[in-house]
Parts: sequence; structure tokens; C-alpha cells
Amino acid sequence: MCRRVSAAFLWLVLSAAAVAAQEPAADSGPSVTAVADASGPTGAVAQAETQVDELRRRIDLLAAEVERLRSGETAEVELTDERRRALGLAPSAAATYRRATEGVSFAGYGEMLLENFAGENESGRGGAPTTRLDFLRAILYAGYRFNDKFLFNSEIEIEHSNEISVEFAYVDYLATDNLTLRGGMILLPLGLTNEFHEPTVFIGAKRPETEQRIIPSTWRENGAGVLGSAGMVNFRAYVTNGLRAAGFTSAGIRGGRQKGAQALAANLAFSGRVDVTAVPGVFGGVGLYAGGSGQDQIVSSTGGRPEIGTTIVEVHGQAQMRGVDVRALFAQASIDDAGDLTRALRLSPTVPLAQTVVAADMRGGYIQLAYNVLSQFGTPLALTPYARYERVNTQRRIPAGFVPDLVRDGAFTTLGVELKPIPNIVVKTDYQWLTNEAGTGRSQFNVNLGYAF
Repeated sequence: MCRRVSAAFLWLVLSAAAVAAQEPAADSGPSVTAVADASGPTGAVAQAETQVDELRRRIDLLAAEVERLRSGETAEVELTDERRRALGLAPSAAATYRRATEGVSFAGYGEMLLENFAGENESGRGGAPTTRLDFLRAILYAGYRFNDKFLFNSEIEIEHSNEISVEFAYVDYLATDNLTLRGGMILLPLGLTNEFHEPTVFIGAKRPETEQRIIPSTWRENGAGVLGSAGMVNFRAYVTNGLRAAGFTSAGIRGGRQKGAQALAANLAFSGRVDVTAVPGVFGGVGLYAGGSGQDQIVSSTGGRPEIGTTIVEVHGQAQMRGVDVRALFAQASIDDAGDLTRALRLSPTVPLAQTVVAADMRGGYIQLAYNVLSQFGTPLALTPYARYERVNTQRRIPAGFVPDLVRDGAFTTLGVELKPIPNIVVKTDYQWLTNEAGTGRSQFNVNLGYAF
């Protein structure tokens, strides 16, 4: 820092010398300029005042630069919301991309969740779970910008206060302003929550069920790919290891995530996304995941090892304008050879029998409306009531000869309000009504405290 301050001081001295050099040289007789200047002494005074003003301006710039260096602040580059989203980044996760010079960046977020369950389920039966208060996540983003082309970005998570894992860790090569190459442990680009899962970004005390059971957020795998944009269109496309079908259950594919830990890669997968931003704050798009999930672990009744092809297609949209926030998503998962998979899972002594029925088709979706009632009052304070309706059925079409798990066909209705005293802190409280085809749905009251920096 001392070298930079010295350089700044030298810049000031040279600037002063340059200004001084512009002044007329002292001479015993009248100069040609002075004779030609019809304004006489008045013109000379005006010129001197202009030079002094310029010198003052340069001194102010130098003072601001020295103060920035002294305080340790890092020069930043502008990163618009549209550009950030095109990179698949939530606001705090983008800290390294805002850095203008080589060096380390830190950011983070966290959230705590209180869940209180109704005393009776929808059929009037008791047996409510105990009220839970869980510090869900404490996250540290750590990144490093090597130069204007290469950077590293990572998310280290402490979950439930005692589980440590890596959410993502990758290297980006910023080939051009509109094209990036990425490799490492990456977030798959599906849905509205998986890449943008900070508590100050998604609405609701809990993430949508569709984006937990069918799009199993937070979903990360090892691989590489390309990100790009052209006008109002942006895309992301990756090749990664596939899911692990041995972890699938009647509740969905969430247990099939490999999370980058010694991931089996006998079957690979493609994931991609295309979004169109019609106007700032309004976008829509589609996402696709396709790949094998067998990983040479599933043996069919004929002795073969099926790939267990897994395909997820989702359509999403979001509009944020003048305090209004509307989000909607539909997702469907298809599992090939679901019958062979179910029969193979039933041989496992560790999986409850009812949970072994893996559906050939799973489907879910939601629509969510919210409005910041203080949006037109010019205050950073935000008070946002919201409502979400969601249907999820992870047993929509099951293999012949098996009985569906009706608990997995449910409807969720959520009403709540979130308060943001500042944009980086949020308190969300809501009530969620749950019904399902088995008649065992149990409603619950939730409170979430979240932060991001």
C-alpha cells in the first residue's frame, strides 16, 4: 500500500508541475500574449482561477484514492443483476466477480428456521413432531481473482451447525464479456432456487417443495461447461457426473445427489438452461437435465445393469416490478427402468418397503405472488406479504405391479410475510397448509431469520 500511496503523491506533484507550467513566464517586458489580450489583467486572473480549480480537483481525487487505500477497500467493477444472473450467481456469491484487481474476496449468508407443527393432521390424528429450531446454514463464500480472465469461486457450508460440506468450487475463464468457461464442482442450472438459494433471494421461510424433491436443491455435481449471452438471451450448459439411482425413493430423486464426494461417473449427464430477459426484472426460460443414474450399481432381474435414464424438464418465470414479485415453475422428472430399479431397491434391508417404489414420472409446480407494500415510499425497509400454491406428486406414474405411496401426492398452500429492515437481513414468517392423498397432511407454522453479506 505504501508504494501505491507514494505513486499517488508523485502523481499529485507532477500534476501541480503541469499546472504551473501552463502559467505565463515572468518577464521584464510585456509579452506578446499580454499585448494581444484585450481583457488585460482580468484575463490573467480568470486563467489563474481556472488552473487553481483544476489543481483542487486533482487534490480531491488524490485524497479519495489515498483514503480508499488506507481503509483497505477494494476497487470494484459494475455487475448488473442481468449479468449476475447470466453467470448463475446470487448477489453475495458474486463478490469475486465485482473485484477489479487481483486478490481474495469473502462473502456469506446464513439462516435459522423455527418449525411448529399442528397438533392434529388433516384426519384429526395427533402425534405431532416436536417443535424444532435449527440453524440451517452458515455459509462462507471465498474467491480469488487471478487476473482479468481467471478467477476461483467457492461456497463452504456448515449445515445444522455440525455438518461441513462444499456447495460449489470452480474456476472460471472469462473468455469474453459474453462467454465464460467453467470447471469444478458446479451448481446445476435448473429452476429458480438451486443457483439462487440465498435466504434474502427466495421468498418463504422454506424453499419450495418442487425445488427440493424434483429439482433437489441445493444440487451440485462435478463437471465443466460453458456460459454465454447474446442480447436478451443467456444460457448455461454443463456435462457432469450423473445421479446415483440407488439413492432414489418414493419421495423423489433427492437422495441420488452425489455432491462431488468420490462421485461415481460410469454414467454422465447433461444439464442446461436458456433464459430470455424481456425487460429488466422480467425473465422466463427452460431447463433440462438428462443422463444415466445406474452407475453400474443396479442389477435387473435378467442380470443386466440398466442405465436408469433420468430426465428432468422444467419451465420457469419471474417478474419483479414496482414492488410486485411473481414467480412460477413447473417441473417433471422421468425415470427409465423404474420397475427394475424398484425391484432392486426392495432387496436392500436398510430402505423401508413403502419408500422403495420409485415412480416412472414425477411432477410438481407452484405459483407465488408477493408485494412490497412499502415499495413506493422511498425507504430501504421492505414489508412483503406473500402467497404460494404448490402441487407435488413424486408417485404420479409407478411401475406395474406396485402400490403408490399416497403420502407423496400433496398440495401446499403458504401464506406469510417477510420483513427486510435492510436488503441484507430478512425475517420471514408463514403458515403452511398441507394435504395429501393419504389424509396425513400436517400443517405448520415457520419463522426464518436470514442474512447475506
